Amino acid sequence: MDTDRMKLPWLGKSRKADRTPSSAVIYHTEIIADILVPERAEHVRFFSRKQVRAGKLRTFNNRDLRELLLAAFYIGVAASLPVNWWAAICSRISGLRLKRHIRKDFVRYAAATRAVLGNGIDAQRQFRALLCANHRRRLLLAAHLIGRRWSPDIRLEGLEGLQAALKRGHGAIIWCDQFTAQTIIGKRALHEAGIETHQLSVRAHGISDSTFGLRFLNPPMVRVENRFLKSRIVFDRSDAYQVTGRIQKILGNNGVVLVTNTVHAGSTFTEVGLGESGWTHLASAPTNFAARGKAALFSMSTFETDPFRQYRAVLSPELVPAPAEAGERAARAGAKNMALQAEYILLKRDRLLEALKLYPEQMMVWSGHDRFTERPETALPDEGGS
Repeated sequence: MDTDRMKLPWLGKSRKADRTPSSAVIYHTEIIADILVPERAEHVRFFSRKQVRAGKLRTFNNRDLRELLLAAFYIGVAASLPVNWWAAICSRISGLRLKRHIRKDFVRYAAATRAVLGNGIDAQRQFRALLCANHRRRLLLAAHLIGRRWSPDIRLEGLEGLQAALKRGHGAIIWCDQFTAQTIIGKRALHEAGIETHQLSVRAHGISDSTFGLRFLNPPMVRVENRFLKSRIVFDRSDAYQVTGRIQKILGNNGVVLVTNTVHAGSTFTEVGLGESGWTHLASAPTNFAARGKAALFSMSTFETDPFRQYRAVLSPELVPAPAEAGERAARAGAKNMALQAEYILLKRDRLLEALKLYPEQMMVWSGHDRFTERPETALPDEGGS
């Protein structure tokens, strides 16, 4: 473990900084540890992320009008057309702005996905499939909003492991990946299985982070998700201790907390290798709770196997470090054990990679092919998360 605090350079303003400061402008990021996991011969790098100044919300951003029109369109589709037409409509609409998406987003996407999955993949075909999956995600929300009698087949796998962990009485954390069906279907799968869950979330969760988006675009998604939740815990940087205390209380009462793998909300995050030569960023909060207490930790991925008809919500086996690390956890209960957290990070990374190989076209966020410290602009990707 390298205990020196290696500072990253401050970043200059972007062209849009005067209107809406980016995360690179309002946050200062530095490396706080590089932890070697000897059994894996791999390092996990931990970062801290400190707020320099508050970002200013835009009243209205360029995507808001388009998202509003798409929401209205898909509500009409969900209300008036048969389910067997839905996938084809999403495919057609996703192609309307294809050239712009290819020009603006494809190069970075292709580099990131090839670094993880290898040069043999058809990155452009996968990218087009992602655009289509994002439109199906919009229509999925619309179908829940109108209350249509529509009952897709949702198969939850791995429930027995979660139930066994809850019998120990110390609660569980479910660490969810950002596949397009996870936001609604993942929560619905657990709810229909009788599992009451509490979602760790952020104020800007949803479609847009503008003032208009927070008021008009995001609430419908939050309302739909809340049908399947016992509560929503909204993270606030100014009161992080209260949020931490609430989560610890839920786990102490043998509750289940959902954490989506978004790294922009917390004060720390990690970086670890992924696939052939890629890198991914994983939140550190789930590992911190698991390392400090006795809560069980699980990974969850939700896939769309037949659009609007069949879904798979997959809970991993419990993520359990090697016996030596588990023994050290007992000896250092309550301490912030970064070596143990690093082991959890690698276990989560392994499950993420397995899921990516199954349905890469449904993953919404790819971190990149360069290390965080080697990028021209050290900024985290936008994430739709929790």
